Amino acid sequence: MIDHQQKTTRHPPVRRHLGSGLATLGLSLLLGGAPLAAVADDGQILLPELGDSSSGVVSRTREKELGQMWLRMFRSQVRTSNDALLQQYVENTVKSLSEYAPLEDKSIDVVVVSNDTMNAFAVPGGIMGVHTGLFLFAENEDQFASVIAHELGHLSQRHYARSLEAQRNSTIPTLAGMLGALVLAATAGGDAGIAAMTATQAAALDSQLRFSRQNEQEADRVGIETLAKSGRNPEEAGEMFEQMLRATRYYRRPPEFLLTHPVTEKRIADAKLRASRMPAVNTSDSREYHLMRARIRVAAEATPQQAVKRFQAELRGINDNEDAARYGLALAQTAAGKMDTALETLQPLLDKEPDKAAFVLARADIDLARQDYNSATKRLRKALDRDPGDHALTMGLANAHFKAGNYLAAERILERHSRVRKKDPAVWYLLAETHGLAGDIVGVHEARAEYYILNGVFDKALQHLRHGIRMAKDDYQTHAILEQRMKDVIKMQEKAKEL
Repeated sequence: MIDHQQKTTRHPPVRRHLGSGLATLGLSLLLGGAPLAAVADDGQILLPELGDSSSGVVSRTREKELGQMWLRMFRSQVRTSNDALLQQYVENTVKSLSEYAPLEDKSIDVVVVSNDTMNAFAVPGGIMGVHTGLFLFAENEDQFASVIAHELGHLSQRHYARSLEAQRNSTIPTLAGMLGALVLAATAGGDAGIAAMTATQAAALDSQLRFSRQNEQEADRVGIETLAKSGRNPEEAGEMFEQMLRATRYYRRPPEFLLTHPVTEKRIADAKLRASRMPAVNTSDSREYHLMRARIRVAAEATPQQAVKRFQAELRGINDNEDAARYGLALAQTAAGKMDTALETLQPLLDKEPDKAAFVLARADIDLARQDYNSATKRLRKALDRDPGDHALTMGLANAHFKAGNYLAAERILERHSRVRKKDPAVWYLLAETHGLAGDIVGVHEARAEYYILNGVFDKALQHLRHGIRMAKDDYQTHAILEQRMKDVIKMQEKAKEL
């Protein structure tokens, strides 16, 4: 089954003063005023090097620290995806592009937001956010990648730090405004985001939009270059811009992305001209992208039955992505409880590629729905032996053992995996549940504390750590580890008050 919502308890706003940020700060505040920039003969904007450790603006180390704190606060407010296969795909896409982007630190933390609006964002400190709606909007992988590459352009050029230099301000209000605006976009949708922007004083907004055009031009240039260097088609950046512009004409409201990335005919023409000057790239449409897109499309339908009808119609028609349509239909049929039909639909894909993770996981889901736990675990174990360390297969196997009641087996898998993916809330959530059913109550408190830390809910994290410390009083090593972790969380909580 596909479940794109992280299993979090809805919490009140992390900071009470965040509400004022929501009311007065829009997404455009990310790119507020900047120092005058020189312009080269070819029209490229030449920005000064700012924000290093000696500049007094914000060091990269401080930027990283603030970015991590921002991510925790953001997670506490929005629905995030726990679809391990989708998370892995987005992470791999971001990583493959960041290798070709002019970033000093190429380690990027990726958060996938369960929201059907078309949006993506980058936050200082190496945070990349992608709404699931971006998959619904981008028609192919290169279009999807063009948005990611553009956001990496903003990060690589440190546009946020430059805006702080101009404002002679701290990062704190800017990050608070960014948090508020992006939470609005991820929870209330575009109308609320627009309302937040229009609440901003007109003069300040105009100034920031003027500078944002400079930022956008620079991010366009860097993004298109990154796209080409990675072996993708740079012309798809212009195609994606055209789709965005059409959305402003034919939709009730523009995609969320356009609130901070206004698209004009001139910008489209500039992107196409820049791409035309790049060396020719032989690309082919990625089937993997269309498989992930099918997962999103199933979840986006009002009911599994509607998803079944949509994919059935696609399979009957002329379709360039028949495998993706078949895969989507099998997932929809599984969600609708039609296991025999789902297996019949999926089987041709398994016959062609029996080892493909997406198909193996879909087959295991059918086994689990039939309560054939032995077949599911054997199938996933075999797949994981072929591809050790695969995140989606690892989570799939742990989940299969969990559903089968093999809690100790699930616990062993997740304990190892939590050491690899220390910053993944979904791993800690399932590990806490597994510890509880396996009888490790101290482990429950420790795992739940980590889960709440990653979601910025420090009060609950401290509560679980205190319980764990009391219960581990006879285990010196565990007691010491939990006490140190509690000190860490108290420091995080103090720093969170700055945001």
